[in-house]
Amino acid sequence: MSDPTATPGVSSRPPLRAVTFDFWDTLVAGTQGSGSAMRRLQIDRFAATLDSCERHVTDEVLVEAFDANWERFEERWVANTGQYTPADTVDFVAERAGVALEGELRTRLIDGFREVGEQVPLELAPGIVDALETLRSAGVGLGIVCDVGLTPAPTLRERLRTFGILDRFDAWAFSDETGWFKPAPEAFAPALEAMGLGIDDADAAAHVGDNPRTDVAGALALGMVAIRYTGFRDATIESDTVGESTRLETRASDDPDVAVPPFPEAHHVIDDHALLPGLLGVA
Repeated sequence: MSDPTATPGVSSRPPLRAVTFDFWDTLVAGTQGSGSAMRRLQIDRFAATLDSCERHVTDEVLVEAFDANWERFEERWVANTGQYTPADTVDFVAERAGVALEGELRTRLIDGFREVGEQVPLELAPGIVDALETLRSAGVGLGIVCDVGLTPAPTLRERLRTFGILDRFDAWAFSDETGWFKPAPEAFAPALEAMGLGIDDADAAAHVGDNPRTDVAGALALGMVAIRYTGFRDATIESDTVGESTRLETRASDDPDVAVPPFPEAHHVIDDHALLPGLLGVA
């Protein structure tokens, strides 16, 4: 295995020991339209569960409640002020919709998020299987560092198992289990430590992800080789990221610790995982 010290702008880098990957829009993405389809399924499932208990709420009210809930999640995500679980969503949406919850109904509503997460169509990134195999064959540790939204870590792991790639990974750090979102160093630390690395020698690792704010900025701050993946989407031009940037700028006016655009660019930008081993000096 050759030494990937040829990475532009990176000097005196030790031999590569590990590569971590983001989950959403890096390893896996929703098929076309599945993001809106998942949201619609979540709302419909929520409504059906309420209806079964004679708690009738209009679609308009639930749509507004789910919209407000997503904004609340994003506030937590950006500020890194704690995880936002399906249970938090159920409690917030129910309160917003004026529905009183008892134990059994609350449990059924929470379970609905897991079940929708198991059903929504996903696709595996092209070229990722061969890239993982090449890296593993060269003795490089493989990990996942994922900011979890409303689909919990056990469901995400099961989706990877279904695709046949879960056993390719040596370590993972899902935010609902670690308690930290990227770009915080604590979000990366559990995966790195499981592969024999720490925050102080993270420069022997690379991170691949699509999001400039979380993946790229987090990796660069740790001294990792930062690789931005655009095979599913280019997060620097997509409308949802533009909206996120506007919200960041608004929050930063009140909180100087919130990072705002422009975010630093990665050492490398790729749209095909087949390029990854060669880029990292692993043939």
